[in-house]
Amino acid sequence: MSLITNINKAFDHRIRLGIMSVLVVNEFADFNTLKELLDVTDGNLASHTKALEKVEYIKVEKQFIGRKPNTRYKATRKGKTAFKKHIEALEHIIKRSEQ
Repeated sequence: MSLITNINKAFDHRIRLGIMSVLVVNEFADFNTLKELLDVTDGNLASHTKALEKVEYIKVEKQFIGRKPNTRYKATRKGKTAFKKHIEALEHIIKRSEQ
């Protein structure tokens, strides 16, 4: 088995890694929260959330709060599992390089 077998291409960008990091430790996060935490533009965040939604790692919920639209995101079970494996693979690589 290759050292990078469990590295997941869906998390190869820092913004996707950041989105998943926030969502695995929180029940959900809305668009503006993610935008502020990750310090990204609307377009950047939208494209990366779309990529994670496409592989079913996050679920998108659209609603209205009062008259304002609100989009929030939640990590799916599949997404949490894939992210955990990805992080474990990175930790494995780091441990191997320290030997």
